[in-house]
Amino acid sequence: MSIDQRQTVRMRTFLKGKIVFNNGRSTMDCLVRDMSGTGARLELSETTTLPEAFDLYIQNKDQTYRSTLRWRRANGVGVTFDMAAKPAPALAREVVAEPAAADPSMTMLVRRITELEAENAALRSVIASMGRATSTAA
Repeated sequence: MSIDQRQTVRMRTFLKGKIVFNNGRSTMDCLVRDMSGTGARLELSETTTLPEAFDLYIQNKDQTYRSTLRWRRANGVGVTFDMAAKPAPALAREVVAEPAAADPSMTMLVRRITELEAENAALRSVIASMGRATSTAA
């Protein structure tokens, strides 16, 4: 899918995700590299074949998105979100029951990612306000 075919602009992200399929019996870790309200680009380290539809759980957002596979490349896939489907919230919490305290380096990494996402959002806000100030002055 080329950029001009997208309905919404995707924002770059660095979020840990979990692909859940096979009625919750199969999972696969992924990295959400960019995301919009209607879809995302996922980076995968595994070469397992994905089904055409699955749930994408993003732990930092505590949200699950019903996703449909749209394209595949070497180590990534593009998905669109099905806005009508709403998976049970308990599904994601049961599947992603990983003790964060068991791996201190992972806890530190997640904390740092959260800090960087907040900083990124603040910078986007500053840039947006600069753009509004420039267009007002013109």
